[in-house]
Amino acid sequence: MRLPIRRTALATLAALMGLSAAAATAVAQANCVMYGKLAIQQQKENVQRKCGFTGPAWSENLRAHISWCGTVGPGQWKTELQRRDSMLKTECSK
Repeated sequence: MRLPIRRTALATLAALMGLSAAAATAVAQANCVMYGKLAIQQQKENVQRKCGFTGPAWSENLRAHISWCGTVGPGQWKTELQRRDSMLKTECSK
């Protein structure tokens, strides 16, 4: 009698873990979309203010930003947003 209960418990746990992984993936994807949109806003400010920053971090390609974000952890993409923000505030005086 205990064996079917154990199997049911394991099956339930496995299903919950699958849902948890799917939820984590959805959150990561949403975070990367947000990151990409913020990166594009920073690039627009770069262009508007004629700061002259260039390179992949200053691309207007939303897909490229989202793709890059998906390859790094949250700490790295957050640091990248902060780095660009700092550059806009301190290195662009126009």
